Amino acid sequence: MTETVPTPDRPLRLAIIGAGPAGVYTADLLTKAERDFEVSIDLFDRYPAPYGLIRYGVAPDHPRIKGIVKALHKVMDRGDIRFLGNVDFGRDLNLEDLREHYDAIVFSTGAIKDAALDIPGAELQGSFGGADFVSWYDGHPDVPREWPLTAREVAVIGNGNVALDVARMLSKHAEDLLVTEIPENVYAGLKASPVTDVHVFGRRGPAQVKFTPLELRELAHSKDVDLVLYPEDFEFDAASEEAATSNNQIKTMVGTLTNWLVEEQDTGASRRLHLHFLQQPVEILGEDGAVAGLRMERMELDGTGNVKGTGEFTDYPVQAVYRAIGYHGSEVPGLAYDERRGVIPNDAGRVLGADGAPVPGLYASGWIKRGPVGLIGHTKGDALETIGCLLEDQPQLWTARNPDEQAVLNLLESRGIDYTTWEGWLALDEHELALGAEATGSGPVARERVKVVPREVMLAVSRQESVPREAMVLEAAR
Repeated sequence: MTETVPTPDRPLRLAIIGAGPAGVYTADLLTKAERDFEVSIDLFDRYPAPYGLIRYGVAPDHPRIKGIVKALHKVMDRGDIRFLGNVDFGRDLNLEDLREHYDAIVFSTGAIKDAALDIPGAELQGSFGGADFVSWYDGHPDVPREWPLTAREVAVIGNGNVALDVARMLSKHAEDLLVTEIPENVYAGLKASPVTDVHVFGRRGPAQVKFTPLELRELAHSKDVDLVLYPEDFEFDAASEEAATSNNQIKTMVGTLTNWLVEEQDTGASRRLHLHFLQQPVEILGEDGAVAGLRMERMELDGTGNVKGTGEFTDYPVQAVYRAIGYHGSEVPGLAYDERRGVIPNDAGRVLGADGAPVPGLYASGWIKRGPVGLIGHTKGDALETIGCLLEDQPQLWTARNPDEQAVLNLLESRGIDYTTWEGWLALDEHELALGAEATGSGPVARERVKVVPREVMLAVSRQESVPREAMVLEAAR
């Protein structure tokens, strides 16, 4: 007979590390789950602002950003989930600290590093990770303010949505991005770019791309940018034909690409976005330590939708290469780590130790749990699985030695950590909207908001402290 563990007369204390979609969805689902106990949730993030991937990992002209932000805002604005920003797990707080103050911990730290591309020349000057470029144009506070946009001809390696975002941002005219929230330094950098041609390379055929239809169609909306496709790339084997007839999404994308190929017209645009298929990178060519070209091998479909090399090579004269072949998760201090997959080893969300057994009270959700695959919406189902495991384990979870909600704030303050709160985010949100209104009054187009980049300004506004004058002057100058 199973012994029943009595539920303590206090809320279950839960810490969630990472305030992106995975973290917010996990918190929201737990608050709505059927349960016979109260919960008290603290949502931590290493950045002063919430939203993670939505704020720092998605192109600013993405059409669905606003809808997702509104949904996340609605969850956080209810007041039953506490946000604590500018707290870096592993530096400001460690696992022992969390164990002291929380009964359970969910890690939703995502994946922010570029997956490696192991070919000669990847280390050359002008060879960039797509994730790093995304962080720059999204105004990440911990990356350099400038980006070396000096190339006229650029290659983007990858056939997923991130590759499309990178290519679109590189080829789009800066003025057309003023309606988004891009920071001033990003606008200035893109405006000065001399780029004329951006080439996107995919290893397989048009029926195997990892784009989604909406993201693909966005390419046709860029002003003064011609789309260029190549008839020899439109090869379809039996598996491709089957996929294009049985899967509506693939059918839509193949139809879109084929129509562009047939209808292609040279309008004389000042920039061109080239889409290449059945090309595999072999080597990034260099000259004097910098990128001077990209060698690609022609591939052919093998009848199953997979490809094999033909031994035919083409050199493309480019001065920059962006690797956008996927993201990779980072190790979380104190936890086991699967280096190959870039995830925390887990069983349906239960974190596993080095011995392969579940570690009591530790859970994972989002990309650090399952790898960087799927769309943001898929994160909800993933979080639901993790919460299901936590609820099953609930009778054994009441382990915090100091669960008082004020205790962790006292700890942060004793360590001199300038943490931010949800109220602080609302203040920063209003500040960015005010910057947009100010820019509208002095600029060519209406701007809803302008994203703040310097961490010190984000902190000062969020904590309602005086903003360092040198930081404000720097921000205005950029």
